[in-house]
Amino acid sequence: MARSDLLLSLVKAGVQGDRSLFQRTVDAIIAEERAKQHNVFADQLDDVVRKSEKIAAPPPPIMNGAYHSLLHETQPGKSLSDLVLLPQIRLVCDELIEEQLRADLLRAHNIEPRHRILLIGPPGNGKTCLAEAIAQSLGLTLFSVRYEGVVGSYLGETAGRLQKLFEHVSTRPCVLFFDEFDTLGKERGDVHDTGEIKRVVSSLLLQIDRLPSYVIVVAATNHQELLDRAVWRRFQIRLELPPPTVSQVANWFQLAAERWKLPARISPNTLAKRIRFESFAELEDFTLDLIRCIVLAQDQKDATSILSERIEQWRVRARRKAR
Repeated sequence: MARSDLLLSLVKAGVQGDRSLFQRTVDAIIAEERAKQHNVFADQLDDVVRKSEKIAAPPPPIMNGAYHSLLHETQPGKSLSDLVLLPQIRLVCDELIEEQLRADLLRAHNIEPRHRILLIGPPGNGKTCLAEAIAQSLGLTLFSVRYEGVVGSYLGETAGRLQKLFEHVSTRPCVLFFDEFDTLGKERGDVHDTGEIKRVVSSLLLQIDRLPSYVIVVAATNHQELLDRAVWRRFQIRLELPPPTVSQVANWFQLAAERWKLPARISPNTLAKRIRFESFAELEDFTLDLIRCIVLAQDQKDATSILSERIEQWRVRARRKAR
């Protein structure tokens, strides 16, 4: 049974017609049920909500033209259930979402919810997708920083634009995403950089410190070694997203089989053991390639034969890449 504060929030959302509050509350209930190992019920709730999302119209954009050069605004579509995450990473994400949804309860005890996350790992392993899924779970807009609009060539220009950016996102709950965060959060001890970089990093850290907890900052980097040491301290949550394991690949193919009605002869577990993928992006490319071939064959060719051909082509590609 969901807790009383969640039920109260759910009723309030229904009475006020607040779709965003409704989405956030249901996600909190789902997270709580999963924590209790009530996975069947949690999946049923998630399925009902996802079906209703297809009917609901997307909310209008909230950003005026003055900020388009600094931020890219997105209404997120991916959910956490769309991603294949390690259990410990999913647990931390669920905890973050619950803290945000029950922030009033935390504040009643003089505690703020966590809202700063650093994602670390090689390219193509889901950092951007995870930021989008967190935004979707909370029913929030996702703002992605446009570095080409933020970084200026004149003294003090970048710091000024950063201040303008942070002032804008602070006006309402949202998720602020910095991809390739080392572009701005670079180590200030680097002897090859000018004093301007040091000023930018100092300004960036100050602005992050000032953000209210209803603005969730998600920063992603492929080069953690380049980050300034003070950057690490700003982030309450630090998650490493490694390349997919064999079990994750099997789970991915299982989801793909259910979504696209792949032939039963294609075993996710067997497939996961036959190919090694360096990233989830490669895994997605292979899966979509396989599905395209099966669809275009229109039963004129056996799915198992198509799979064998795709696997061999993928192995040839991998060997060429290794040279």
